[in-house]
Amino acid sequence: GETLVELLEMRLDALVLRAGFARTMAQARQLVVHRHILVDGQRVDRPSFRVKPGQMIHVHEKSERTEPFQVAAAGGHADVLPAVPEYLSVELDKLHATLVRKPKRAEVPVTCDVQLVVEYYAAR
Repeated sequence: GETLVELLEMRLDALVLRAGFARTMAQARQLVVHRHILVDGQRVDRPSFRVKPGQMIHVHEKSERTEPFQVAAAGGHADVLPAVPEYLSVELDKLHATLVRKPKRAEVPVTCDVQLVVEYYAAR
């Protein structure tokens, strides 16, 4: 169960949300699908893309000028998001984030019964 949570937290959409580039997970997925997000300079349009430690996530140069990203760069989502976890290094004003290392379960700001999730998927 611990490994499942860690792997889910390394998805691109989850890291876009944790970095503060989006207000909700749905918005984070949309930003990725609409090709606003780059990983190490390459556009990625799969929300499930697994980011590796050391890779940089950033917003496409053209997209940086749009209102949603201007709000994010100004810290406009801080009121609804938890603090940036230690496994993620973020320069919000530049709309850059780097996955420093794999997350540990205790650091992941998700409240759920992990065992129930594992049992659900095991039964499928």
